[in-house]
Amino acid sequence: MHPLHEQTRRQFFETCGVGLGKIALASLMAQGGSRVFAQTPFAPKPGHVAPKAKRVIYLFMAGAPSQIELFDHKPKLAELDGKPIPPSVIAGQRYAFIQPDAAVLAPQFPFKKHGQCGAEISDRLPHLAKLADELTIVKSVHTDQFNHSPAQIFFNTGSPIPGRPSMGSWLSYGIGSTADDLPSFVVLQSGGALSGGAAMWSSGFLPTSHTGVPFRGTGDPILHVANPKGYDRRAQRDSLDLIGNLNQQRQDVLADPEIETRMNAYEMAWRMQSAAPDLMDFSSESKQTMDLYGLEEGASKASFGRNCLLARRMIERGVRFVQVYDGGWDHHSQVANGIKDKARDIDQPCAALVQDLKQRGLLEDTLVVWGGEFGRTPMVEASAALGRSAGRDHHPQAFTMWFAGGGTKPGITIGATDELGFHVTDRPVHVHDIQATMLHLLGIEHERLTFRFQGRDFRLTDVHGHVVKEMLA
Repeated sequence: MHPLHEQTRRQFFETCGVGLGKIALASLMAQGGSRVFAQTPFAPKPGHVAPKAKRVIYLFMAGAPSQIELFDHKPKLAELDGKPIPPSVIAGQRYAFIQPDAAVLAPQFPFKKHGQCGAEISDRLPHLAKLADELTIVKSVHTDQFNHSPAQIFFNTGSPIPGRPSMGSWLSYGIGSTADDLPSFVVLQSGGALSGGAAMWSSGFLPTSHTGVPFRGTGDPILHVANPKGYDRRAQRDSLDLIGNLNQQRQDVLADPEIETRMNAYEMAWRMQSAAPDLMDFSSESKQTMDLYGLEEGASKASFGRNCLLARRMIERGVRFVQVYDGGWDHHSQVANGIKDKARDIDQPCAALVQDLKQRGLLEDTLVVWGGEFGRTPMVEASAALGRSAGRDHHPQAFTMWFAGGGTKPGITIGATDELGFHVTDRPVHVHDIQATMLHLLGIEHERLTFRFQGRDFRLTDVHGHVVKEMLA
């Protein structure tokens, strides 16, 4: 069992002798509830080491951005444009759609050095380039998976097979949350479908209380959060109390964690009915803030920019982990046009989020993460049969991510690839290393955050992973 929980919550509250159950009851009643049927699974818990970060905003670019067009400048590719890639480079490699001997495709955009750190960033990211000295750029990330669904699930859960707990669920379980009336783990989406689907925010074999809660971009943030006409708050509270009493009677007999999950879900939903509409209402944001994110005043359309601002509002309210997915990065054809469109969508909001957090004093203990599930090939993908030209295939061997705040070391670039952007040549960083480092920044040693299931202990990093110490401030 997780060493942070040597006894169950029920045992603790029964034996502690200091009246914490009564304190929790008084707290909930002050928030509008009438009784506690189960102790909240989201109560803040200490980690293993002093945390540098208290919360995470993970900007996941689903579909895999081309590092060659954005962060990993390779002039050699321009020299070899249209020529076959050397056989020695591609020996033994597998690809989703192209032949290994496909021709080289030159970078589609110019790069410049930015900031005192001299980070090379594409001209497609002008807003982010201005914040180069705030970023920790890692150019040597690599993964075991070369197709979208398993690769996305792998990055989010540590396994390519659905059914394992996601990173946000592990954090919710391990260190809880400071949010009183919002979930510990929230999911926001824009830009199109996600190959990995709901498996990416599942709680897996952890109690389902720790599953990520998707918020919608328009209308009610969560379906059925508003009461139907003729059903007032008093009637709802009476119904919840009755259901809660029945559930508690059953829980006293079975001690089933799923019954406890259901009771907590009812109480969280009750509190969210007041909190969620206020959260989604941007009318209190200044015109300066709306302009910073590139949003019109009163913006309600689901978009990446809106989700970035919403993520900031969530972490201000105590949400532990906000997963912001942006789909549409799978550029098998016309990578130049695809990058133009997607970079325009995300550049200003990403920079705005980092800048906004910093000016509010939140960046220091908020970890911002940006990246996709793998990279793109230096070779061109072109197929008349599939209607594709001037694109790039999946490339798990090397790609780029960036981080900001939360105890990371700003203004540095870690790792490097060869002159073709094909293989990592300096400081390889595996997916499990990223996960281990994120947990460490949040005060958790990844080898000690475990859960016993089907006879063995599981963890986010499986049996792998090392903290990337060069990333730490």
